[in-house]
Amino acid sequence: MGEKGVRKTMVRRWAPAVVSTVLLLPLSGCLGMFGQPVQRGGLWVNPDSPAARRAREQQREGRSGDAALIRRIAEEPVAEWLGPAPRDRVRFVVDSAAHTGSTPVLVAYHIPFRDCGRYSAGGALNGSDYRNWIRQVANGIGDRKAMVVVEPDAVAQVVDRCVPAALRAPRLALLRDAVTTFAALPRTRVYLDAGNADWIEDPARLVKPLKDSGIDQADGFSLNVSNFQPTATSERYGHELSAALGGAHFVIDTSRNGNGPLKPGGAARHGIRAGEYWCNPPGRALGEPPSTSTGDPEVDAYLWIKRPGESDGTCNGGPPAGRWWTEYALDLARNTLSAPHAGNAGGPGA
Repeated sequence: MGEKGVRKTMVRRWAPAVVSTVLLLPLSGCLGMFGQPVQRGGLWVNPDSPAARRAREQQREGRSGDAALIRRIAEEPVAEWLGPAPRDRVRFVVDSAAHTGSTPVLVAYHIPFRDCGRYSAGGALNGSDYRNWIRQVANGIGDRKAMVVVEPDAVAQVVDRCVPAALRAPRLALLRDAVTTFAALPRTRVYLDAGNADWIEDPARLVKPLKDSGIDQADGFSLNVSNFQPTATSERYGHELSAALGGAHFVIDTSRNGNGPLKPGGAARHGIRAGEYWCNPPGRALGEPPSTSTGDPEVDAYLWIKRPGESDGTCNGGPPAGRWWTEYALDLARNTLSAPHAGNAGGPGA
């Protein structure tokens, strides 16, 4: 039995109740000689990320302190969020990672009516366009190693009814098609996004839509993408959802959760409107470094899925979603120096 066959057997063992922006390269570790991509902890790094480029620019400008802070981001594995016409770029990423024996993290984020037309609006024009896009990503991956996080927020937005009723069932069908397509690849691990611990408070509400979206074919689900919930909070929530899914594994985005989320009192002091606590909140910090060694048998990895230093949107002083924002990156890195241990505490939240 090949690697994929072994993995699928394991998936069915832990889940008996389950039928199971801009293209930028993931980062990790220290940069190799002559700026060649290297890997850390099995996850791939490319030295030509916005963070790495900015760190080099600051070093040339004599701003060694700021350069050192930005390198706290540039020297960790960071996911790649895929944009239009992704096949050739994906192929370059996975081939480059293969040369170091490491694994890139990719984010499929192109669902129609993406982000319910808000800060990260866009995505495919229709279902046919989306299926074609997913197949481009899959063709780019081929038989190379990859971890794919499928459509952050897409399921939770169905549950919270942000997605219009007429689009909900078609969206879940598109997600199932995407998961099934990636799961068929021999060396790809697939995680279907399930929102965050502060969104759908009762995880039982996610079970049916996740099953309708193909969680049965995935390696598990992802939590806390682009959010700030402490790791311990996400683990508790993840275990509850996992139990409801028959033992599904999960990954957690720890990219910016070192101080936990901004609390309402802190938001008011900073003049942040209600409902935008999640959008470029000040005072946040980097969380646990990306790792596939979590000490928890159900947590497959801590990942930096949201790219630290890239804006959440044109809110609270930020540029458009996905745009590099040096000032915010510096703030994350500075705050990390005094943050609670790697996101496991709640942090001041102020």
